[in-house]
Amino acid sequence: MRLLFLGDVVGRSGRDGVLRHLPDLRKALSLDFVIVNGENAAGGFGITEKIAQEFFVAGVDCLTTGNHVWDQKELVGQIDRLPNVLRPLNYPEGTPGRGASLLPTRDGRRKVLVVNVMARLFMDALDDPFAAVEKVLRTYRLGPNAADAIVIDVHGEASSEKMAMGHFCDGRVTLVVGTHTHTPTADTQILNGRTAYQTDAGMCGDYDSVIGMKKEAAVLRLTRKLPTDRLTPAENDATVSVCGVFVETDDRTGLAVRAEAVRVGGRLSQAMPKLAPKLA
Repeated sequence: MRLLFLGDVVGRSGRDGVLRHLPDLRKALSLDFVIVNGENAAGGFGITEKIAQEFFVAGVDCLTTGNHVWDQKELVGQIDRLPNVLRPLNYPEGTPGRGASLLPTRDGRRKVLVVNVMARLFMDALDDPFAAVEKVLRTYRLGPNAADAIVIDVHGEASSEKMAMGHFCDGRVTLVVGTHTHTPTADTQILNGRTAYQTDAGMCGDYDSVIGMKKEAAVLRLTRKLPTDRLTPAENDATVSVCGVFVETDDRTGLAVRAEAVRVGGRLSQAMPKLAPKLA
């Protein structure tokens, strides 16, 4: 099975980048399932049902989020009817939505469990992410007649916390990947237990920016310590990169046999797996 996870989509330019590149990526990589973190897709803050549906039409199978999940208030009343839009698993009991969902591939032949959890270091104080993930993994296991793949999006600031989650889940899930920092890390790897891992998938957005936002206002905030206009997404299409991680699994175990960074478009160094055709 071949999976693609794309990092935080920021604003219109990030959306356009994903919509432009994803059809070609699905074809070139023979993808079975695509997950995208969309929590900054609506003007840099949150996501709407309308934007989510545009992603699904373009080839996205599941959307994850993070600390900006409720920035578009309308999503509060919509998320319960969107099983493939996740909010962090470790929000308090009774919060709308779900933090994990077992979803079919488009051909209906396999199922992928996607888990969205938020870290706690330098983030909002939520329930223990490790305990929340452990509870899910006691219910769902990798393998035939269970989940053909399990992907965990760890939305967090601290690389140490995301790395710890990778080792905590090693051998039990297909991929642990971090989001939130909007910067792709160079540590794509397969851990000892054959779980694929990358500390942060990076951003789908304009890299001529400060983590996706217009650089002028962001720099002023840090250099002058004076109020500025509200931060807004940078929108130079020429410098938009679509970033993430590609994983190929062992069909018998659901664990990773290949993990590689993906970076297409814009001015970041390009990274694209070179693959043999997938066997039927």
